[in-house]
Amino acid sequence: MPIKIPDKLPAQAILEAENIFIMSEKRAVTQDIRPLRILLLNLMPTKVETETQLLRILGNTPLQVEIQLLQTATHVAKNISAAHLTSFYYTLDQVRDQKFDGMIVTGAPVELMDFEKVDYWDELCEIFEWSRTNVYSSLFICWGAQAALYYFYGIQKHLLPEKLVGVFPHHTANVYHPLMRGLDDVFLMPHSRHTTVLREDIDKAESLVILANSHLAGVSVIASKSGRRFFLSGHPEYDRMTLANEYFRDVNKGLDPKIPYHYFPENNPALSPELSWRSTATILFSNWLNYYVYQQTPYDLHDLEQRTLQEGRFPLRK
Repeated sequence: MPIKIPDKLPAQAILEAENIFIMSEKRAVTQDIRPLRILLLNLMPTKVETETQLLRILGNTPLQVEIQLLQTATHVAKNISAAHLTSFYYTLDQVRDQKFDGMIVTGAPVELMDFEKVDYWDELCEIFEWSRTNVYSSLFICWGAQAALYYFYGIQKHLLPEKLVGVFPHHTANVYHPLMRGLDDVFLMPHSRHTTVLREDIDKAESLVILANSHLAGVSVIASKSGRRFFLSGHPEYDRMTLANEYFRDVNKGLDPKIPYHYFPENNPALSPELSWRSTATILFSNWLNYYVYQQTPYDLHDLEQRTLQEGRFPLRK
């Protein structure tokens, strides 16, 4: 099934060239199907790149998905044109009265700052609070995951001795959880971050469960037992060259960046990296969309506030 995106979004031409099934708004209105309404809160400065990465994954599922892009009104993005934001992005005030099957919150390059010192922190908290009654299930990525764990559960982030960057092996901790269905016992996921959350802090939160971890990268996949929130500490949505572009950007700035772990063949930045995590990303996002969005949300989203999940179980619609 296709993914429905706004007409003329730059990602459309890129994804169509990759043979990803994309449906325009004009064509979608002719189909008698209610697509899953997914809100994408894009906090990354590289808006178009991040849009394309996530739409690529969401477009590879058997479900029809309608994407609505969200930005923070209290932060002025510097690396994207105002015309792009005006044409394709909404603010919370513009969607406040709407209901969504799911929400994805991206990472952001602000992890070295205290949460409260991020200029849009108050607005982000408002979005998180609004999502309790207006979004059925949310998926948080990297800094977005750390911010949500802090807001909803009071879990602090901690500074790492050095930047964690590379493609790391992860071990499935709960093979029977629906989100992990189809994943190998060991799977790969990229990371690029300076901070982390601690396993002992997560274990203290009775409503959370760890689904995967890495000896090198730490806890990687966390879920609320209600199925309403999922947290990814890494970046499964990254492209083949994303970590390479970050590495060479820092080299060109005169810095001495660490070569990403297990990324360049023979640890040689002159060689093109192999894409070894795309299947992991596809499975994780597809399972989330199927088991915790499509299978759970009511057909009429106005009934969203009345539908709840019993804490401590992983219920599925029969």
